[in-house]
Amino acid sequence: MAGMMRQRFVDVTGELLDTVGNLAVLTADLSAEMFSRARARHPERVINIGIREQLLISMAGGMSLVGMRPIAHSFAPFLIERPFEQIKLDLNHQGVGAVLVSAGASYDIASGGRTHQSPGDVALLSTLPDWTIHVPGNADEAEAMLRDAAVRDDLVYIRLSNQHNRQTYATPGSGCLTLLRAGRQATVIVVGPLCDAVLEATADLDVTVLYAATVRPFDGATLRQTVADQPVPRVVLVEPMLEGTSSAEVLRSLGGRPVSLLPLGVPRQELRSYGTATQHMIAHGLDAAGLRRKINSFISE
Repeated sequence: MAGMMRQRFVDVTGELLDTVGNLAVLTADLSAEMFSRARARHPERVINIGIREQLLISMAGGMSLVGMRPIAHSFAPFLIERPFEQIKLDLNHQGVGAVLVSAGASYDIASGGRTHQSPGDVALLSTLPDWTIHVPGNADEAEAMLRDAAVRDDLVYIRLSNQHNRQTYATPGSGCLTLLRAGRQATVIVVGPLCDAVLEATADLDVTVLYAATVRPFDGATLRQTVADQPVPRVVLVEPMLEGTSSAEVLRSLGGRPVSLLPLGVPRQELRSYGTATQHMIAHGLDAAGLRRKINSFISE
């Protein structure tokens, strides 16, 4: 699905370059060759700057200052973590917009080692204001988010992943939590490509399942409505990134109400082993079997 999501990103961006006159694409070597056809048509607006991720973001900020709509692309650790100071200063501080599109997610490139893993990207970016952060669950959702972001002028992060759901669950263009299943024992909020695993894990459990493909801004209104009649809501938060990334958003949404919250995601403990993305997912307990054990234990307490 990295191939599917990333290839869809490349194809759609190439199409948008033909129709959106102020759109530009910046790469830092990674995926640069995938844009070769678009570069042949728009050499002044498809630029590979080499392995210079800080410059990647600074150029995006400069382009935005002169009216361009830049899309900057690299793997998540190189796009968010390495140039974070430039994101803070050259984008947020200058009050300009840009679209950051990553690939690799938390551990898609597990064989690349820790340098190529970024479970903390969304948590880190969430320390800055004014970002719309999308975690699409499949290529169709990613395409819709990209098309919307290309014609805006604000700050947007789209996190592409190898993992994917078999179908689209997000309500197009809404950014809202989507109700997939209603139940009484707990409310499970699942983000992006982990939705199929959660639906399988909870197939015979009496729980509500809410789906999020956009995590910032967080749709607190739907969550409040969902748990309005529960004295102490039980909420399970399942995210394909750092465990607890959106916990504060859940608590803030409930306005200080008592809540029993189980955050599930990539633990802070580092796995110092290579392997496949699937092996990492199982080790983190984010496959259907692991999620079922944790959710069932939580609602059985």
